[in-house]
Order: sequence, then C-alpha cells, then structure tokens
Amino acid sequence: MILLDIITKSIWAGIAAIGFAILFNVPRRTIFAIWGMGAIGGLIKFSAIHFELGIVFGSFLGATIIGIISIQMAHLRKSPPLVFSIPSVIPMVPGFFAYKMMLGLIALTAIENTDAYLQTLIETVNNGAKMMFILISLGTGVAIPMLLSRKESIKKSKFNKGKKVVV
Repeated sequence: MILLDIITKSIWAGIAAIGFAILFNVPRRTIFAIWGMGAIGGLIKFSAIHFELGIVFGSFLGATIIGIISIQMAHLRKSPPLVFSIPSVIPMVPGFFAYKMMLGLIALTAIENTDAYLQTLIETVNNGAKMMFILISLGTGVAIPMLLSRKESIKKSKFNKGKKVVV
C-alpha cells in the first residue's frame, strides 16, 4: 500500500511538472521527458521520506537526479537543460512549509499568552527553516550536475560526434 502511495504521488508530481512546462511554453518534444523527470524526482523524494532520510535530503537527491537526467535529455532533444530541469523540480518546492510559516507569522501578531507565543514562534521558525533548506537543496541539486558537466563545449561532446556543427 505504501509503494502504491509513493507511485501515485510520483505520477502526480510528473503531471504537475507538465503543467509548469506548459506554463513556461516549452517545446512540445520535451513534454513527455519533463513528465518522466518530474515523476522520477518525486519517486526519489517520496522514497527517501518513506525511508526516513528526511525531506531535505530527499529533495536534494531528487533534484540531483533531475539535473543529471536533464543534461542527457538536452542532448537527445536538442533543448537547453533548464527546459527540462526547472519544470521538473518545481513540484518539489515546499509550498506547505511556506504556507504554515506565513500562518504562524500572522498568528504571532495576535497571541498575547507567552507560552502560546513561544510555541507558535518555534513552529514558525521550524517551518521557515525547513522551507529554506529544501529550496537550497533543490537549487544546489539541479545546479551541481550542470556545473560539473560544463567542462567542455558541446562541439566536443560524445553526443555530437559525426555531426557537422555550423557556427
């Protein structure tokens, strides 16, 4: 039952990635790849959460895999890697924690009891810290594979062998 739940969430992450891809007006030839990458990223993230590796580390793993796959897809589909990686990673953005943090900040303005204020402040800071660490892990996870693979020009890449490059 847990496996089915993880797979279902992963499929929905892929569908959300398609929504963002359409919103960003990406080429049609990239849509299916973006769905697959969003689903794979979600599968990795939700599996890591299930195995108690934490949401931050799970988001980092998912974003890193998406970054690696996006480089390969960029060569295969002849589009920039960001066309694949950004829509695929957006479903992993921590909207729930941002929402809870904002509700906590609003609640802090009305609380007069010191104990309730401290408890709400702790929960608000916790949600805000989780949100920030997840956002940092997503950005880092997508950026590292792209930065490491940019050592040479695409003209020298193994994907471009035998093709004439017109500059």
